[in-house]
Amino acid sequence: MPASFDTKSAGSSAAAMKWQDYFADENLNALIATALESNYDLRIALQRIEIARAGIRQSTGAMLPQVSLGVSAGIRKFGLYTMDGAGNAETDITPGRRVPVHYGDFFLGLQSSWEIDVWGRLRSIRGAARAQYLATLEGTNLVITILVSDVAIAYFELLALDHRQEILAQTVARQARSLEVMRLQKEAGRANELSIQQLEGQLASTEALVAATRRQQKETENHINLLLGRLPRPIVRAKDLLLRDAATGLSLGIPSDLLRNRPDIREAELQVQASKFDVEAARKAFYPSLTLSAGVGFQAIEPRYLFVTPESLIYSALGGLTAPLLNRSRLEAELDVSRAIQVQAMYNYQGVILRAFVEVQNALLAVERTAEVVAQKKRQKAAVSGTVDTADALFRAGKATYLDVLLAQQNTLSAELELIDALLEQRMAGIWLYRALGGGWQPLMKVKTEP
Repeated sequence: MPASFDTKSAGSSAAAMKWQDYFADENLNALIATALESNYDLRIALQRIEIARAGIRQSTGAMLPQVSLGVSAGIRKFGLYTMDGAGNAETDITPGRRVPVHYGDFFLGLQSSWEIDVWGRLRSIRGAARAQYLATLEGTNLVITILVSDVAIAYFELLALDHRQEILAQTVARQARSLEVMRLQKEAGRANELSIQQLEGQLASTEALVAATRRQQKETENHINLLLGRLPRPIVRAKDLLLRDAATGLSLGIPSDLLRNRPDIREAELQVQASKFDVEAARKAFYPSLTLSAGVGFQAIEPRYLFVTPESLIYSALGGLTAPLLNRSRLEAELDVSRAIQVQAMYNYQGVILRAFVEVQNALLAVERTAEVVAQKKRQKAAVSGTVDTADALFRAGKATYLDVLLAQQNTLSAELELIDALLEQRMAGIWLYRALGGGWQPLMKVKTEP
């Protein structure tokens, strides 16, 4: 990885900024806070954390002795011409009392088993579960980062549509006045029907843009409410935020900061660690396993004898060593799969790092170029801002044609709308850069090393 993004990189990365400080708008911050509480994708991600946490508890439990309580009751009869039946017929269960033909079997006791982790296979399984748990935490942080940026982008898109709607409304009013003047000019014999038709067509086109923009406003509001996990409702906003100067000169830090700041890189790294533990567990499955089992309790033919000690007391202890002999191909296949997954995880980790670096470079380029575009679009708007009034005045004085009026209105409308689009792209570029650096999750999901 390069030592720096460019010659201007210095200081700590802007990813360390809290999103509340980065956006610094109370309406937008309130929307983001609501999304972090109610967004359903985030809620699903949080449940994945619970699943991964349960996986650690499950793998930890596999390393401990298993103890169970057993209670049973039954009745039994052996055939007389069997070894058990013939033996019981000549045996006293108590002095002077033969074993009954139908006798009960009552049991109460504890049974346990324990696989001793001699080779560390169970520890490897637990290590994989722990790494997956931490990767799930980072995956949730990634969801948070994406959610914060998505809400911010949709919010600025809505502000741009508000300005677009305002510009179009002003243009409709201006074009309607021009059309009225043209009709008066026709009555005075200074204009023809073609000029009126041209202006009417232009007005209808602008009114169609008004209707389309109004639809886009409602769709964007609905999209924001969807991100916030609530039913559609009006979005509180201050449209002047789009016209304020965007933040410039963000500190990029150094490329290696991405390894610490971006949740997707840390998630991929932890998946590599988990795959390493999986390979170890698959390799150690070929080794013998040592299992201890034991039991203690009471057993009698009648309930009244159940707790008579030591006669009804029973116990057992057994140790066993087992190793796979046949069908080792299954274990070999599992080992091959785990190794392939490990290589896949490593490639994914390298790919995520490369993609992160490219995303920062592209976002940085977008920030620089959109700033230039905004400056040029402001110059363009300033140049054409007075052309409509000038064209109208010249047309009334008979020194300009209706085509000059049409051209002035079209150029002015185009310049104003293009400036709004450029301002929106500049804001979006800043958000993309903040997200590419790994910003947006820090105040929320601090990674824990244990569940």
